[in-house]
Amino acid sequence: MTVVWINGAFGAGKTTTARELIDLIPNSTLFDPELVGGALTHLLPAKRLAETSDFQDLPIWRRLVIDTAAALLAELGGTLVVPMTLLRQEYRDEIFGGLAARRIAVRHIVLTPAETILRERIAQREVPPDLPDGEIRIRQWSYDHIEPYRAALAGWLCADAHPVDNGTLTPHESAARIADAVATDTAPTCAIVQTAEPTAETVASGVLLFDEHDRVLLVDPTYKPGWEFPGGVVEPGEAPARAGVREVAEETGIHLDDVPRLLVVDWERPSPPGYGGLRLLFDGGRLDHSTAERLLLPGPELRAWRFVTEQEAATMLPPVRYERLRWALRARERGAALYLEAGVPAGNG
Repeated sequence: MTVVWINGAFGAGKTTTARELIDLIPNSTLFDPELVGGALTHLLPAKRLAETSDFQDLPIWRRLVIDTAAALLAELGGTLVVPMTLLRQEYRDEIFGGLAARRIAVRHIVLTPAETILRERIAQREVPPDLPDGEIRIRQWSYDHIEPYRAALAGWLCADAHPVDNGTLTPHESAARIADAVATDTAPTCAIVQTAEPTAETVASGVLLFDEHDRVLLVDPTYKPGWEFPGGVVEPGEAPARAGVREVAEETGIHLDDVPRLLVVDWERPSPPGYGGLRLLFDGGRLDHSTAERLLLPGPELRAWRFVTEQEAATMLPPVRYERLRWALRARERGAALYLEAGVPAGNG
């Protein structure tokens, strides 16, 4: 099962190209995530909808896109062609990572017409006549997103997706380029680690690694949004500390000689669709300069790494994860492990 995700700026021609593409890729089906956004206008309370001007910012939209794509492929098989603008890397990570967790390969295409051509297409775009001030609002929405698109293209998007310059191409010609790129693997499957989604509470082990200035190592996974500690889910029959050591080696190429010392055990409460579970942090020790330089990044699991101070980590980690780190650093200073519940110490005397 495969998804061909057609990305690009609003007005780049994604949907018209996708409609042509399903005639060129055997056993393919069109899935437009805009339909999910439209359904949410009928499902969510007006107050919740008013909190954002873009349905992509709604976690439920991102979850439903993943679930709907998986359900369509389970029902129909073959290839799903998805025309949808994705300009925020963390949303790409969440959606593509969620698809990978369901063993669905993603081929990422980005349409890249010149900006002058893009603006011309936006100006000529047809707008439903029944929308009050629809022409002004929809065109302005497209114009407003040119700069975020330009920034994404100059950064992560160009490195992640296979570009197709469709500035002088018809939708059929653009689709033919994409079909050929897919057939010849010129547009390869995104290198995302296929981590199966949990079906119950899990135990996960993270390992804190420090540089010579006692800054802690954070990594940026390709398969989920946000920064993390090196580590992962403990496999059945595996000791948690050994799992942390294994994950560090797989993700970074660093092989720890000793079993790391436990710093915190944190119970993470269930937060649907997540199941929560136990989260352990271990002290992997201080890396010398030469070892730190051998970090094997980027790779299929991790996009980037940084050694950061505690203050810097506060701006990069989700609140509960940061609290876990904060108390782990206190435990490291005191030489005694701590038990936490949702990032808050409990029962430690």
